[in-house]
Amino acid sequence: MKDKLRYIKELFWVFFRIGLFTFGGGYAMIPLIEREIVEGKKWIDENDVLDMLAIAESTPGPLAVNTATFVGYRMAGVAGAAMATFALALPSVVIICIISLFITQFQENQWFQYVFKGIRSGVLVLMVNAVIKFGKKCPRHITTYVLLLAAFALAVFTDIDIAFVLLGAGIIGIIYRVIFAKEVLDK
Repeated sequence: MKDKLRYIKELFWVFFRIGLFTFGGGYAMIPLIEREIVEGKKWIDENDVLDMLAIAESTPGPLAVNTATFVGYRMAGVAGAAMATFALALPSVVIICIISLFITQFQENQWFQYVFKGIRSGVLVLMVNAVIKFGKKCPRHITTYVLLLAAFALAVFTDIDIAFVLLGAGIIGIIYRVIFAKEVLDK
């Protein structure tokens, strides 16, 4: 019980910091989450992070919130999941409430607009970094590349909802695994 309470406190502070200092939403938070939970706290290994991100992206809700929920659950059960989710969202809720009080002044302030243009550039760098970093960890197989290109083409060049693209990719992955596993067992 004492260990669980320690994890709950740590989960709060880790995810509160991530929520407080990350601009750009879930994809921008992923490198920070990975650094904290894999390299810093060593709660989860790199391979589990990839699986967790795949599940978090495939389930309803924001990617970073789902990831925080999964990490919290793994470390301290339902209470850990609730705390990590709450801590990640808390800074955004407070900041949005404050900004909403002064939104018209912010919209008209040219300096504020310059700040957000700069922040957008930084967020893009974080997202590209996440893609490259996780791309290096993905399995290297022709099927992976074909699925990647097909999913990218469907997402960018068609009006198919991304949820269906992810669902289709998951089903194809399962089918491939079943066929591949059968080939391995037959040898």
